[in-house]
Amino acid sequence: MQKSRRGDVAPFIVMDVMEAARQREEAGQHIIHMEVGQPATGAPRKAVAHLGAAMQSDPLGYTVALGRPDLRAGIAALYQRWYGLDLSPERIVVMAGSSAAFVLAFTALFDPGARVAVGEPGYPSYRNILSALDLVPVGIATGAENRFQPTPQEVSAVPGLDGLLVASPANPIGTMLDRVALGGLIAACQARGARFISDEIYHGLHYGARGVSALELSDEVVVINSFSKYFSMTGWRIGWMVVPEDFVRTIERLAQNMFICASHASQIAALAALECTDELEANLQVYRQNRSLMLDGLPRAGFDKIAPPDGAFYIYADVSEMTEDSAALAREILIEAGVAVTPGLDFDPRRGRQSLRFSYARSPEEIREGLARLEKFMSARGFAKG
Repeated sequence: MQKSRRGDVAPFIVMDVMEAARQREEAGQHIIHMEVGQPATGAPRKAVAHLGAAMQSDPLGYTVALGRPDLRAGIAALYQRWYGLDLSPERIVVMAGSSAAFVLAFTALFDPGARVAVGEPGYPSYRNILSALDLVPVGIATGAENRFQPTPQEVSAVPGLDGLLVASPANPIGTMLDRVALGGLIAACQARGARFISDEIYHGLHYGARGVSALELSDEVVVINSFSKYFSMTGWRIGWMVVPEDFVRTIERLAQNMFICASHASQIAALAALECTDELEANLQVYRQNRSLMLDGLPRAGFDKIAPPDGAFYIYADVSEMTEDSAALAREILIEAGVAVTPGLDFDPRRGRQSLRFSYARSPEEIREGLARLEKFMSARGFAKG
């Protein structure tokens, strides 16, 4: 049977690394997971309890395509708490994770062949979803001098630009855009009639100044967020998007046909998770501790060319002095050290062969053990500096 060329996209390499790590574990090797943005904690306790109670009395059938009204209202209240925004719940669309939101946003905003800019290094599924939808991802090679975030000048230099997608805090770097930088990017897009999408799924996970939402600067943007990271609900596959008022019905029609609705059970749990601030902030303190461990331990192991992250739970390291093949180095680290890390090729198809991403979303005990293993591995190769 002939396959569509739209399905010919690059693999999501971190998922391949997860599978390789699983196979090693199945064979009896103990693996420290630093490859994936998977919080060690589960959904907030109150969220799980709330869902358990609801399952006793509710058949949990379909919800409306835009999501439960009470959940949409709860998300609107979150924007008031976090950003002081008076956001209409009518503009909020609850989706099966941010991934489904990207599919809907790209479908609603762009026609086939549209050119959408993304920063490199950046989340690989941006490029791959765009390609699968017959859109053209245009990589902007960001630099350390701008903390690996695109600039208005770089955006303005992209020919035939139809849209821009940015992330703050960013994956894999963890750097953030302040109000001036974010505003400059929005203005650069609006001056050219290009659509602006802001990936804010790591909001809530920052270690200094809070993240700035694009919605604080303009209503003519699309914002995507998720319960996966700050709310520690990755496998529940529940997220949301905020769209301009005149896009709501378009998104609703697409959602009705593509997804019907997000998981009802996950919506119920998400509603309760919005009220679990104390538990979630305790999780953040664990990530803060892990960040300190990583910023101390990675340089001692020899990974000293890094951009200290403002948010999220990743550190991206330049390993050009060690290898020209980060995928091979990641395999060696997995097999010999029992630590799963992600090669940078996942995030930057041009320069990623010389970088690795380390996630610190696990427990402090796991992070300490992983760092000890990395230092031992790198010491045997003459790179450790501890």
